[in-house]
Amino acid sequence: MLFEEMEIKDQRVLTALQKVPRHEFVPVEKRSSAYENIPLAIGYGQTISQPYIVALMTELLEIKADDKILEIGTGSGYQTAVLAELAAEVYTIETIEPLANTAKHTLSRLGYQNINLRIADGYFGWEEKSPFDAIIVTAAAEETPSPLKDQLIDGGRLVIPLGSPNNIQTLWRFIKQKDFFIRENTGFVRFVPFTRK
Repeated sequence: MLFEEMEIKDQRVLTALQKVPRHEFVPVEKRSSAYENIPLAIGYGQTISQPYIVALMTELLEIKADDKILEIGTGSGYQTAVLAELAAEVYTIETIEPLANTAKHTLSRLGYQNINLRIADGYFGWEEKSPFDAIIVTAAAEETPSPLKDQLIDGGRLVIPLGSPNNIQTLWRFIKQKDFFIRENTGFVRFVPFTRK
């Protein structure tokens, strides 16, 4: 697909999507569909999100070049690579070990050096590396994990799909303002469930 056709205004995000080779992050048998605007199964009940959703969630993070980002749900590593094109540091957590190992290999082979990957329960974030400028969650949660909110800087952005895993969810952006959060409903989405170890 032509990424320019998406309703994304941030040119840095569009440039990152053009640069990251999506076919490298999908199973070989699905590579002919790698650039269609559809989600694709990557095994273990997980999917790689469609390019538009990756672009939208990335744009909502409002990433600056010196930002430190936390991603919950590495999956195949595609969203991780897009984040790494835009931010100084990316910390990413995956609960499914085979997916994490494959993503780590792919990201390393493609030359990314500003990504740190850990196999753990993403609910608790990565406290020792906090605070983060922005946090993205790439699976549907019933509620926002409070440790993630605690690990944001003042002014930090959290993008997360919330709702039942068996239904359509709502994509929310939270912006931290000292002791409270501004909530923004950015539309309906469908994600795989938030899994925990």
